[in-house]
Amino acid sequence: MWVRWWILLIPPLIVGFTLVAASQFVFLRASFFEDLGLGRVGDELVIENYVQFLTDGFYLKILWVTVKTSALAALSTLILGFPVAYLIARMRSSWSMILLAGIVVSTFITIVIKVYGLIVIFSANGLFNQTMLAIGLFDKPFSVFGNETGVVIGLMHFTLGFGVLLLYSIIQTIPKSLESAAQIHGANRWRVYYRIIFPLSLPGVTAMLLMVFNMCMGAFTSAALLGGGLVFTLPVMIQRIVMMDIKYSMGATIAAVLLVSVIIINLLSIYLLRRLRAAHLVVV
Repeated sequence: MWVRWWILLIPPLIVGFTLVAASQFVFLRASFFEDLGLGRVGDELVIENYVQFLTDGFYLKILWVTVKTSALAALSTLILGFPVAYLIARMRSSWSMILLAGIVVSTFITIVIKVYGLIVIFSANGLFNQTMLAIGLFDKPFSVFGNETGVVIGLMHFTLGFGVLLLYSIIQTIPKSLESAAQIHGANRWRVYYRIIFPLSLPGVTAMLLMVFNMCMGAFTSAALLGGGLVFTLPVMIQRIVMMDIKYSMGATIAAVLLVSVIIINLLSIYLLRRLRAAHLVVV
């Protein structure tokens, strides 16, 4: 008897969609009213907020910085997380479960503690800078505070554990026998990665990149603390406009632009992946 288990997904889908749609509707509706100052908004529907955002180079630069730092953080998570996930997935000892448990536990640590830990490690007298200066790789201390590089490192530190867990589950679906067969027929290790592991894992890796990218686009704490008021992303700007300038409509406009930008980037990524499938460049 064939059971339609997917039916069980309908109730949580409806509840989740309702909660998300209701909250986003509030932002979208508020973005079409004029700010009158001191938290007051007008009664007439206008599009001046969107015109101001799209014609102001300051806001467009912030949008670009948000997309750039999120993309770099997602790529860094993939580059650092894939070897770790592959190693754990191919381990045959009990250490694999111990390492996985350690990664899971690390994700429970609040992001504020992680960020302050990065500030301590990368401080002028911290372990990283003292080591790099001692071996002569740096001629001056490297700082993660008040620059985009620090924001990217903070975002990556925030998503790395989650990315490793996703990549681990992806690699687990690839039979190890395929790697063994390729090596028996003379393929070196790099060719096995390039011709087997990467094509087979690409759909899952794309999903992981999009999930990490989406998390970074909406991340506030890392950008706010490590940016130090010098690096603005859209979530940081929303907080400043709503809490400090008390411009609710403009804050809602930026939130709407952030939402639409994420949706467009995700749709384009899915479209490109489908084109790759159609060209038989991705094995599914």
